[in-house]
Parts: sequence; C-alpha cells; structure tokens
Amino acid sequence: MRITIIILTLGLLAERSVKPFVIGRKNFLFCDTVRGAKSSSIIYSIVETAKENEINPMKYLTYIFETMPNIDFKNNPELIEQLLPWGGYLA
Repeated sequence: MRITIIILTLGLLAERSVKPFVIGRKNFLFCDTVRGAKSSSIIYSIVETAKENEINPMKYLTYIFETMPNIDFKNNPELIEQLLPWGGYLA
C-alpha cells in the first residue's frame, strides 16, 4: 500500500512538472513562422526560469526589457549575467 502511494505521488509530481511544456507545445502550433516560434520559445523559457526562481514573471520581463537596451553586450558580453535571475535582479 505504501509503495503504491509513493509511486502515485511521484507520478503526479512528474505530470505537474511537464504540464507547462505540454501547454507551451500546443501554443507553439499557432506560430506562423520559424522566427515567431523561436521568439515565443525564448519568452516561454524566460517566464519558466523566473517561476523556478520564485520571481514574478511580469516584473522580471519588465526588468529585462528596461535594462537590456542600456547594456553594451557587443563590447562586454559577460554583462548578460546581469539579466539572469541570479545575476543581480534579486539583489
């Protein structure tokens, strides 16, 4: 009985962790171009990363879009670290 409960619990956790990707995959069907699909997947990845790091996705996206134009990535590519959840946003 105990083994069954553990297996069911692990199964539910696994299903719950995969659900966002299934929803994303279904949404990507409506991208008209490869470029649109790539853009959607990038935004999706950013949002899911924010959620995993317990950051409000909308605030995080706002931070990225406001900060990104002011960073000189061409001369200092390492500055991309500032935009990652662990790179200063939480500080």
